[in-house]
Amino acid sequence: MSEIGIEHGRRGAVARPRLAMNKRDVRVLLFFGLIMCDVAAIRAGFSVGLKVRGWHWLAPNGVELGWLILPLYILLTLRNGAISSEALRRRSESIRRSVSAFIVATGATMTLVFFQYAGELVSRVAFGVSIVSAIGFIILFRLIFSICFIAPIRGGLMSELLIVDGVPPRAGAFHVFDAEKAHFVPDLNDPQMLSNLAVLVEPYDRVVVTSVESRRHSWAMLLKAYNVTGEIVLDQGSPLGAIDVSRYHGSDTVVVSGGQLSLVDQIKKRTMDLAVATVALILAAPVLLLTAAAIKLDSTGPIFFAQVRLGRGNKQFKILKFRSMKVQATDPTGARSTSRDDDRITRVGRFIRATSLDELPQLFNVLKGDMSIVGPRPHALGSLAGDKLFWEVSQKYWLRHKLKPGITGLAQVRGFRGATHEQSDLEHRLQADLEYIEGWQLWRDIIIIFNTLRVIVHPKAY
Repeated sequence: MSEIGIEHGRRGAVARPRLAMNKRDVRVLLFFGLIMCDVAAIRAGFSVGLKVRGWHWLAPNGVELGWLILPLYILLTLRNGAISSEALRRRSESIRRSVSAFIVATGATMTLVFFQYAGELVSRVAFGVSIVSAIGFIILFRLIFSICFIAPIRGGLMSELLIVDGVPPRAGAFHVFDAEKAHFVPDLNDPQMLSNLAVLVEPYDRVVVTSVESRRHSWAMLLKAYNVTGEIVLDQGSPLGAIDVSRYHGSDTVVVSGGQLSLVDQIKKRTMDLAVATVALILAAPVLLLTAAAIKLDSTGPIFFAQVRLGRGNKQFKILKFRSMKVQATDPTGARSTSRDDDRITRVGRFIRATSLDELPQLFNVLKGDMSIVGPRPHALGSLAGDKLFWEVSQKYWLRHKLKPGITGLAQVRGFRGATHEQSDLEHRLQADLEYIEGWQLWRDIIIIFNTLRVIVHPKAY
């Protein structure tokens, strides 16, 4: 923690922040550096392609395709956030967004070339090598740039200032200004003080004020005048778990929920669900038929078992599974957890539960829209953790239904599956489910799907 230096000698004197360089200027330089890296990467990629075939094979009508792709790519990176603060902070996002922009730019360019230069020949081999090489160089150059120029920046890319007024400083603050020690009073009737405060906050992106209650209103009014993100720390926080504030017909409101996924994210997730479920059903069709035949031959009763579960928005739906228990022993509410030597389970049922084959019919739930491929696993209404219903263990349980339930999820790939004999069994799953919801990304769903393949056969699956 460093305390901001003060020029003493007069009331409310101008604060002199000891910052080597304005973080905003640093970010601008880093943005320029990312663009230069990408330009170099694309040119390097096409240089490799030119080694495969002659220049004219990549230049219909005398214009090399790499030079056509480049300006469109830069525009797309500015549009999709590949050149942004988020891309600087997170390498995965930087790579994902830049590669996505390059693929879109390449597709658009090739469409233009097809219609504009239909009579000209382009070497598919040389062009393919150029594109693959350019993507590889984009990833490599961005990683090197991040390691060499972004990671070493002390204090991160966003400059923050903590102003303390009559209360102790908060732990973890890097730049601190003690208003009381500097005799700095938040006075709305003092123009000179307002000017001094402007000098103080100018180098920062975020200014947080922690003060005695009597001066919070004044600080809040002051911060509204400056080009910073201003925040006031409350003593006990919001009893409602606020994540933001807003306005409603002239009144202040406390935002306690950010809503579900954006429309674009919903479309991406639903598209992936339909694609994966359709392909999986086609590939698994022989297994589905053999499993259905085995269940029918092993015991009397229906092939499928439908049970009421909790879905998105805590709405109930019927989940579909292969029947693994004797008909007279099925548990409609799920009040009794299965055990390793459960006498309710049939011979075939024991095998399909151990190999997770009993879950395959849930692909039909995905096609119907009740479920997703990846999400928090849906629970039966009567499920118990120890001797308590799931929602009696924690009220946060209801928050896990913000997204559609999934066939698999983050909790499952971490090994939190099987019976919930103790309350901690549910708490571990709940923690993973809420972590998944808060940090949802399509790429994470794909990773979870591949990780699920490693835990299909699991010692807790009985």
